[in-house]
Amino acid sequence: MPATASDILEIPTVEIHRKVVKLMGNRFELTVLHPDEEIAMALIDEAISEIKRIEALLTTFNEESETAKINQYAGIAPVKVSKEVYELIERSIRISHVTQGAFDITYGSVDKNLWNFNLSMKELPDPALAKKSVHLINYKNIELNAKECTVFLKMKGMRIGFGGIGKGYAAEKAKSLLQSKGIKCGVVNAAGDLTAWGKQPGGKEWTIGIADPDAARHPFSYLDITDLAVATSGNYEKYIMIDGKRYSHTIDPKTGLPVTGIKSVTIISLNAEIADAMATPVMIMGIKAGLDMVNQVNGLECIIIDDNDHIHTSKNINLK
Repeated sequence: MPATASDILEIPTVEIHRKVVKLMGNRFELTVLHPDEEIAMALIDEAISEIKRIEALLTTFNEESETAKINQYAGIAPVKVSKEVYELIERSIRISHVTQGAFDITYGSVDKNLWNFNLSMKELPDPALAKKSVHLINYKNIELNAKECTVFLKMKGMRIGFGGIGKGYAAEKAKSLLQSKGIKCGVVNAAGDLTAWGKQPGGKEWTIGIADPDAARHPFSYLDITDLAVATSGNYEKYIMIDGKRYSHTIDPKTGLPVTGIKSVTIISLNAEIADAMATPVMIMGIKAGLDMVNQVNGLECIIIDDNDHIHTSKNINLK
């Protein structure tokens, strides 16, 4: 006897499930597609636990973290670390080479006494003082020993920090965990550094807003993406105005002075860690050098908004 309509099992409807939490000092939003809400939320909680695990490794606010121990023993002795932290530092150093030092995890060594970026700051510090404030920033003074899995900061007072790469790394690890559990579509958004994979119900790609530097909560343009990561670095949230000129809270590690000329940089990459790590260096390098670098790296794209609101893009960008 042929099957009737009532004999045919209904295909479960795939729905979007979402959770927002504060992690690594930032707002994380995790989104997955799954037919069962209870299973979806349990998997999101597993991804949150993974991000917390990474935060515990990378934080400098806990003296027992691997990162804090590396800093405590700067100029004294090498510190044995997990393979995970070792390899993240190794990749960070490679990015420093590619960006000619514009990305540098030893930025934690900067003397912050010169900078407060509030209304009381009426003039820039003396250039000589500014340069002195960054004299310990130098990724070449990180000594790695692969055999022993140790990290040594060669000079006392040196400090590393993962603020320029940690959120992207955590987003990428959370995505990998969710994919390993069978989540074929989702987004992990780490305070604007996000990675998206698969497609929404109905087969649409994920639509990502590119923040307007003069109205950060209102996108000036959109990108449809899947299996890509996006990260934005900008001076629209923290900056100072001196003599009518905007100075970013991003400090050039070579001069110790704040970056000028660019309001925001958005990086599109296959990997959230790379997208996160490349956004600030492009701000520091400037429009021409930054775009030249991006155009030489496969799978990397860039959108820059300058201080005059002109838009500059790498070769393969199509804004709408």
